[in-house]
Amino acid sequence: MIIIITMVTVGVILLYLFMISPAQLPPNSDTRLWQYHYAHRGLHNKDRSIPENSVLAFEKAVEAGYGMELDINLSADGQVVVFHDDNLLRVCGVDKLITDCSLMELLGYRLEQTGEGIPLLTDVLKRVNGQTPLIVELKNTKNWQLLCEKAAAILDHYPGSYCVESFHPGIVRWFYKNRPLVIRGQLSANHRSFEELPVWQSLMIASILTNVAARPHFVAYDHKDAHHRLSLRLFRQLGGKLAGWTIRDTDDPLRCMRFFDVIIFEFFRPAV
Repeated sequence: MIIIITMVTVGVILLYLFMISPAQLPPNSDTRLWQYHYAHRGLHNKDRSIPENSVLAFEKAVEAGYGMELDINLSADGQVVVFHDDNLLRVCGVDKLITDCSLMELLGYRLEQTGEGIPLLTDVLKRVNGQTPLIVELKNTKNWQLLCEKAAAILDHYPGSYCVESFHPGIVRWFYKNRPLVIRGQLSANHRSFEELPVWQSLMIASILTNVAARPHFVAYDHKDAHHRLSLRLFRQLGGKLAGWTIRDTDDPLRCMRFFDVIIFEFFRPAV
């Protein structure tokens, strides 16, 4: 009986390790990705004078020597735009879904009542031009497969360092199957952060068990929930990388820098 219990226990442990394991980094993958701190939605200001996900915020990140994280979604006419929220209300003051607006309409809106507009992904790539690395987050939009296809087609021609990430395991898996040489990451957090999902799905994502389908190279985890998680430590021991989001001026950046391979930050400037 003891032998059977031991064998079952060992089997469960091995199965668990298999499920959370990362993909191996591609041969000759770009090590620059792990040598930068990343400005969350660009180097924007708390007073909103430099808005998040604006061309100006990305230019400021480049000038300061930081990488940058940005969010992409689709307009109603299938253009890849850089914007975080599903709704325009918080940033643009318009109560409309971004996916219901054409590009022409979106170009007419201003970010945080400044002169900055909603940029296309292609515009941001031209401005950054490989000077510092990018983390591109694909949003869980209603037509996420099309977003994957269009974003990948654009990024295929970008000469700079970049990786992709998403909370949606299906998006991470799309890149696993269709762009296996692109560095990909699974975004995650405590399961209570996923209130819109069934409990079993939120637990799977929070426990990084969806890795078995998406095989990310890195996991980007909410730093407040990460430090005590054995799964993340095991993921790193198995060869994966860890990114911490979003470290702010009220947090302990040194503790986060010791725990994570890279950090995604806002409202302060870590040493370059």
